[in-house]
Amino acid sequence: MLMELENEGANRQLRYSVTLTVFLILFVVLFLLNINLGSVSVPIDDIVKILFDQGGSATDYDIIWKVRLPRVMSAIILGGALALSGFLLQTFFNNPIAGPYVLGISSGAKLMVAIVMVTLLSQYHTVSAAVLIAAAFVGAMISMGFVLLVARQVQRASLLIVSGVMLGYIFSAITDFIITFADDASIVNLHNWSLGSFSGTSWADVQVMAVVVLFTSAVVFLMSKPIGAFQLGESYAQSMGVNIKLFRVMLVLLSSMLCASVVAFAGPISFVGIAVPHLVRSFLKTSKPLMVIPVCFLGGAIFCLGCDLIARTLFAPTELSISSVTAVIGAPIVIGILMKRKAWN
Repeated sequence: MLMELENEGANRQLRYSVTLTVFLILFVVLFLLNINLGSVSVPIDDIVKILFDQGGSATDYDIIWKVRLPRVMSAIILGGALALSGFLLQTFFNNPIAGPYVLGISSGAKLMVAIVMVTLLSQYHTVSAAVLIAAAFVGAMISMGFVLLVARQVQRASLLIVSGVMLGYIFSAITDFIITFADDASIVNLHNWSLGSFSGTSWADVQVMAVVVLFTSAVVFLMSKPIGAFQLGESYAQSMGVNIKLFRVMLVLLSSMLCASVVAFAGPISFVGIAVPHLVRSFLKTSKPLMVIPVCFLGGAIFCLGCDLIARTLFAPTELSISSVTAVIGAPIVIGILMKRKAWN
């Protein structure tokens, strides 16, 4: 028995090491490809020189440092945020289909950001990143509040998901209504943002999102032990000294903040929060938070880097919305989750 446990632990560690190594290789490859490919192709040798400030043309330098690198960094940071938000929501509701987009949380954040953008852009022609994050957080909390009320009234997980989807439709309809009566300049900004995109990101935006997302992610990682206890049931978590009420509030706040950061800077992006946590758990063959959380963040970054690369290059110079690509790739994964579940409550 002891030998079997030791072998199981060794196999788990080996699987974790292999998965992490493969993910890191994919991350580096996609990072370089995202900087290399575009309307102007920059050779890998020049990219390395420019990144380490050892030469390169002025044009390539501007393309990389002012356009592509901020976009790549936003895809990494916000992709990781989406994956972690989905992981927290799936833990909270004990449901593999729970995610910020499916439950309508992204749509609520989108609605509040749209209201702020229409109101402030028409008067001041600019909106700070802090205001957008705050607006998105308020919208996410409103949506989460509704979802929690529904969760208390229904026992079937399928009804909860349907309610979240309907809530998303309602918020999207209200957002479209607001856009209809906005001025022309606001309509253009809102339309481009509402489709979902990492384009147009500045280094100032990257700094703000890095501070918010990385701090929130660090808090999530520090909560690995109580999350692991909660996964085994509320009674077990209480017996281990976890304050269930405070823990639930923390999960709601952290997942909403991560979702709000994504919506504020890149618009609503679908299916990443559902697909990535599921794939990571499938690769690792474990739900242990201490192992899943770092790989989940890395997986979200890889997923968004790959999707953004496809969005930019597939029909270049025409650029697809990032949500269109994530939906095409993520939706089959969600369908696979549904088909794999033998008992859907």
